[in-house]
Amino acid sequence: MSNKSAVHCINPNCLRPYPQPWGNKFCNSCGAPLELIDRYVPMARLGSGGFAQIYTVWDQKTQTEKVLKVLVEDSPKALELFAQEAAVLSCLRHPGVPKIDTDGYFQRYWSDSQGQLNLPCLVMEKIDGQTLENILQNYYPQGCPQELVFNWLTQAADILEHLHQRNIIHRDIKPSNLMLRNPSPIAGEQLVLIDFGGAKQFEKTNISSESRSTKLFSSGYSPPEQIAGVNIGPAADFYALGRTMIELLTGKHPADLEDPLTGEFSWRRQANVNPVFADLLDEMVSEDARSRPANTAILQRRLAQISDAFSSNVGQTSRHITPPVRTTAPAPISTFFWELEKTLQQAFTSSTNIVRKIIVFIFRAIVQLIRACLDTIWSMFLTCIGAGIGTIIGYFFAYRTTWGAEVGEVLSEQLTVLLANNQSILGSEILIFAGAGFGTAWGLTVAGGYGQRRRFLVASLMGMISYSFGWFILQLFTPKDNGEGLVGLILAAVSLFILGLGLRSHQIVHAVIAAFGTAIPFALLMSLKLSSNLFDLFRPTNNWEELWLKIAFFGLIGIFISFWLGVSYYLIVPGLRLLGWRK
Repeated sequence: MSNKSAVHCINPNCLRPYPQPWGNKFCNSCGAPLELIDRYVPMARLGSGGFAQIYTVWDQKTQTEKVLKVLVEDSPKALELFAQEAAVLSCLRHPGVPKIDTDGYFQRYWSDSQGQLNLPCLVMEKIDGQTLENILQNYYPQGCPQELVFNWLTQAADILEHLHQRNIIHRDIKPSNLMLRNPSPIAGEQLVLIDFGGAKQFEKTNISSESRSTKLFSSGYSPPEQIAGVNIGPAADFYALGRTMIELLTGKHPADLEDPLTGEFSWRRQANVNPVFADLLDEMVSEDARSRPANTAILQRRLAQISDAFSSNVGQTSRHITPPVRTTAPAPISTFFWELEKTLQQAFTSSTNIVRKIIVFIFRAIVQLIRACLDTIWSMFLTCIGAGIGTIIGYFFAYRTTWGAEVGEVLSEQLTVLLANNQSILGSEILIFAGAGFGTAWGLTVAGGYGQRRRFLVASLMGMISYSFGWFILQLFTPKDNGEGLVGLILAAVSLFILGLGLRSHQIVHAVIAAFGTAIPFALLMSLKLSSNLFDLFRPTNNWEELWLKIAFFGLIGIFISFWLGVSYYLIVPGLRLLGWRK
């Protein structure tokens, strides 16, 4: 029986929501109704999830405890997702999915001193048990036995079959959203999938289309297509489920299993897993959705085949989770020698493993350092070459074509009026900047470093746009040779350039480091008055002989960009990941 001693007010504006005397119909503090639809009585707040507050409630009709979710965010998207969760749960009937009653979704309306309140409410079955995240942290921090994980995967596949047959995808599978009910004499420990706030209907005919989907993802678990916001299908759930099972096997968050240098996902050395089972998990977490199991029937068939390959009876692993039990020593007479031998063996094994791990760590660190240096040097070389070639191409279009002259004339007239300054503006120069941006982006993309997605077209366009924007920023400064214009040009162009480059994560960090790292050397040179000829860059260029300064300038910019990207990608971002900043 529940401890029915007090009532909790669900009014988010209530100054003293708890405790309210049991039996009260209205809150003593704010006057809000306490009993919901003459049936549910909130007893205690469990916490918050997303845009909702979560409470335990007493169902006076069934005389049982249940869970109440109250939406406190009034945005249209939050209301849509909340109603979507209620609609999804109402059509599911599976022991691995929380049940809701026919009247479990309702609205509560009342007025208080702060205005009219409308709180959508959802009452669902209370699951007594632990999440797989808690089990991993409390009992198996180094990773769960593969038999347990295989059993959980089998149960999860059965739940997904129930969902996918009804064209429903969960979209947020992870250890904290999978629970084990407390064991019962009949069913044992039943896996339950919770938090359907991101669940949605999908149409099988549109899975491969390029239509957009609501952007909802969990870092480390969601597949690339879901992060990109394109249309997704059941394969997205398989990816998240596979990464969840790998975390349970290794005891490490999926993001920690990605190589910070290459982005490669490598986990097999972190767990002792049957190779056939590991092959299935690798297929489930494939970057390409087409390489994952096509449907739950295929996944379940593969699981049945793997079950036969296990030497032990996997079905018997659905036992209550308890901490490992230590074994006792042999007969009392030999206890001392047994303990001594055991201690020496453990010490020798431990010291050997420590030495081996240190050697492997040092070797890997040296290899990664060499790779990082070579990667950065190669990027610096190609970026410098690309910037120089792009500058020449831009110069050709600006001063050797009638089209360039027309563009320059229009820009000169418009910007002179717009900016209202006394300096002459040569619009054709923007084509040189655009060409330099194009060449820089092309060279850096060809180098392929820093975990890029190598989007040649997008990177080239963003290079042209960012450098052209930097040229425009330069025109805002009067006079141009005071140094501020150059710094503004570099900060604007480089930061926008990096954001469009196609890096896989921490784009803002890379942009800030590269922009300031590139601008600071030029700022120092100007403050020390060591670059008096640098401002010739901003004067009109009408012959090939005067072009060399621009080529050198943009080539140097490309070198600095590549260098600071290397610093950011190989040093700063891995440090941020260690501190917990994963995206």
